[in-house]
Amino acid sequence: MLQTLFLTMLTLVLVKSQDTEETITYTQCTDGYEWDPVRQQCKDIDECDIVPDACKGGMKCVNHYGGYLCLPKTAQIIVNNEQPQQETPAAEASSGATAGSVAASSMATSGVVPGGGVMASATAVAGPEVQTGRNNFVIRRNPADPRISSNPSHRIQCAAGYEQSEQNVCQDIDECTTGTHNCRVDQVCINLRGTFTCQCLPGYQKRGEQCVDIDECTVPPYCHQRCVNTPGSFYCQCSPGFQLAANNYTCVDIDECRTSSYLCQYQCVNEPGKFSCMCPQGYQVVRSRTCQDINECETTNECREDEMCWNYHGGFRCYPRNPCQDPYVLTSENRCVCPVSNAMCRELPQSIVYKYMSIRSDRSVPSDIFQIQATTIYANTINTFRIKSGNENGEFYLRQTSPVSAMLVLVKSLSGPREYIVDLEMLTVSSIGTFRTSSVLRLTIIVGPFSF
Repeated sequence: MLQTLFLTMLTLVLVKSQDTEETITYTQCTDGYEWDPVRQQCKDIDECDIVPDACKGGMKCVNHYGGYLCLPKTAQIIVNNEQPQQETPAAEASSGATAGSVAASSMATSGVVPGGGVMASATAVAGPEVQTGRNNFVIRRNPADPRISSNPSHRIQCAAGYEQSEQNVCQDIDECTTGTHNCRVDQVCINLRGTFTCQCLPGYQKRGEQCVDIDECTVPPYCHQRCVNTPGSFYCQCSPGFQLAANNYTCVDIDECRTSSYLCQYQCVNEPGKFSCMCPQGYQVVRSRTCQDINECETTNECREDEMCWNYHGGFRCYPRNPCQDPYVLTSENRCVCPVSNAMCRELPQSIVYKYMSIRSDRSVPSDIFQIQATTIYANTINTFRIKSGNENGEFYLRQTSPVSAMLVLVKSLSGPREYIVDLEMLTVSSIGTFRTSSVLRLTIIVGPFSF
């Protein structure tokens, strides 16, 4: 019985001893760390070894404090501080910290990527920080961590084109602002991350170390018609009769006929790059772009041999060479006389003279158009003039200008083409009343179809 009681007490003591030992050796580490029973402290977990395919997209895995980084395979890693080891709760307690607490600033929290990694491009960090630039990565501890020296004289190694800032991070050097570039005066400096580049001004291209003008006129089809190269640029020109469109490249025809109604006397015809003037039938264009009557009687006409050709504005007419009608006989060109010996002639004009004239359409009025004058003057006679026929609508007026002459006046505007035959009669009476005779001038007036 006594032996059984002793064994029971021994068992309770052993159980109590085991419970006490388990409590002493148990330590809780933060995420990314595990307990090292040999060194009696938390150590970093190498996720790159234990996490399958930790980084995606061809990135490489780099173990980091309490986590890992996914970086380009060509990245160069520059570490300026040693890897920290988490302190044990006992050590923290000895320094005045509460047992089981861990400083948050010792953890890398630069931004989580799929797989639990840390993005190297993150800029906001609470612990170890990553600086990127042209595949060079500087990893540094948080200066706020009391285990890291905050000495401002501490130097870090930066890649070419970067310099250390007051915050002990690598920042890009703007060579274009500092004037440390070697661009020429005819080049523009463009700052890049970690470097710079020299670009030629617009209209120039690089040839070796120099910028040379680009001859845009040799690269078709810049201009529609003519190209003029200038230093660093070019411009387009158009041939006469064309103008540049809004795009400054295309040449469009100038419709001169729309710009002015006074270019041509009759009709303006627009053509590509130019214009021409046209005249109606019977006219020809002269250098002044006006219409001039063609004298068909001097060139070609269809008059017979017994006809005479009479040219008028815009055409011609054929009249008989012998216009006399019985009892009149032809005595000279266009003059018909009634013989005194013929009894029929006693009540008829002694002579009829045929005349022809042409006037333009819509001639301004009043206008003197034809003068009649006695060819034979008798002594002691009085001459009077009148319009015998052809003035039924009052288009004409005969004004006597002297004892032996009169002027035919146009008092109404006439529109052609039209023909008027007006008989102008001169009465001759002796002062003693013993002699009376008359003669007629038969005037054919041809009104042209146009006002020119």
